[in-house]
Amino acid sequence: MNTSYAVETDNLTRRFGDFVAVDRVTLQIAPGEVFGFLGPNGSGKTTTIRMLCGLLAPTEGSGKVMGFDIGRESEQIKARIGYMSQKFSLYSDLKVRENLQFYADVYGIARRERAERMAELIAMAGLSGREGELTANLSGGWKQRLALACAIVHRPRMLFLDEPTGGVDPEARRAFWELIYDLAQDGVTVFVTTHYMDEAEHCHRIGLMYGGKLVALDTPAALKHGTIAGDVLEVEGTPQEQTRALVRRAHRADRAIAGGCVRGVGGRADGECVALHNPHELFI
Repeated sequence: MNTSYAVETDNLTRRFGDFVAVDRVTLQIAPGEVFGFLGPNGSGKTTTIRMLCGLLAPTEGSGKVMGFDIGRESEQIKARIGYMSQKFSLYSDLKVRENLQFYADVYGIARRERAERMAELIAMAGLSGREGELTANLSGGWKQRLALACAIVHRPRMLFLDEPTGGVDPEARRAFWELIYDLAQDGVTVFVTTHYMDEAEHCHRIGLMYGGKLVALDTPAALKHGTIAGDVLEVEGTPQEQTRALVRRAHRADRAIAGGCVRGVGGRADGECVALHNPHELFI
């Protein structure tokens, strides 16, 4: 493998019994790249991230993160990356400042550097004046900003974000992505999973997962104009099953609607592509 890549995998596979959660995924991510990882629930996105973070051993294949082997050197990887899970994982009964102090302790930030670093993170997250506020009282968008600040307290050069904006309002999502862009401009590599197609379009490249397989990998523009045939329609609706039923009914009525966002996945390859989410399910 080429150590010049921030992330590199070769036929990365993970099985749970007879179930193949991740099926021979091969990809390379350059340093400083914002890489989007898309797919419906259960497509293997989170399992892939867990393997890359050294939290789960692969069944087959190999991978490296920042030059370290994910199977043999997981502790070195954990010390050098930032990770933000899809579920808010900070301590709600601690104040904003106390959560940052806790993660500074975890990552061994020197006492002489801590005050300056915490001030930087609070300013970056827009939490100035709210340092003493109980974390439980923050809105979803502010909680996500705090979680990002905690994930980068040790200045990692590689950041994994697992659906960081799920359940956050559109304005808060835009503000969060501005923070991601700022990190990327500073040379941080960002690997982010998302259901939102508008977010994916701001990534340098996108990998599409379906059924544990990496079914497409390219820039957003190339995927729209090369991989996906026809028009792209994004359908939002709740409840999910009723929305799915409406789309399928339209398909049966010969409305030329394909069954997935990647050409040939789950439907016709020559029609329009529907990205269905509830509020963000990617494939029907």
